[in-house]
Amino acid sequence: MKLEKITDKPESRSKRQYDDACATAHALDLVGERWALLVMRELMLGPKRFSDLRESLPGISANVLTQRLEGLEAAGILVRRKLPPPAAAQVYELTEWGYESEPIFQAMGRWAARSPSHDPTLPFSTASLVLSMRTMFDAKRAAGSDARIGFRIGEETFVARVADGRIEIVRASLDQADVIFAGAPPMLAAAIYGGQPLEMLEQAGALTIEGDRSLAQRFVSLFPLPPKASKRA
Repeated sequence: MKLEKITDKPESRSKRQYDDACATAHALDLVGERWALLVMRELMLGPKRFSDLRESLPGISANVLTQRLEGLEAAGILVRRKLPPPAAAQVYELTEWGYESEPIFQAMGRWAARSPSHDPTLPFSTASLVLSMRTMFDAKRAAGSDARIGFRIGEETFVARVADGRIEIVRASLDQADVIFAGAPPMLAAAIYGGQPLEMLEQAGALTIEGDRSLAQRFVSLFPLPPKASKRA
């Protein structure tokens, strides 16, 4: 028996939509435009101003960013709000439903990290670094750990709490951190994922470490990358 349509197709529907009832297709209708997912990625750690988003996405134009923000807002994925004085700036923030998308980024990140053509030398934002650590964290390697790891990245500070085989990373003061890493995201990634010796990065002035150095060494070993996929069937 042929199913009948329960609603008429709106005349204003974009021609770029898939017109497919599959929820995966609808997800692509919502976030499939170029840059949309990366805008969401940058908001995963909290609200940002328009200028902050442009800075963390150097390849996007102001016009395209405006379009993506408007589209994500219309879809209910983010909202605009104005900060109270003295800031009084407009920021963009994910809705509760928008934040629920983090597992999508984790699944895509784990899958794409196996790509033989992945280039880790390309630009890498603070949000990319934090989300990657949440994604690649190995609970077995962290067994028995109970530590607070601080990060100073530009003007931002984060603390990672490693305990009970879990990792939580939030914006926070570094006062209680057992060890503090300071550097740009690509340099931190070089230590965590690239196997670059901490001493070498320090000598090059790319990274500084304060506090428990043995803990620093152990921490960067908690994020093993998956093996690269074979190009053969």
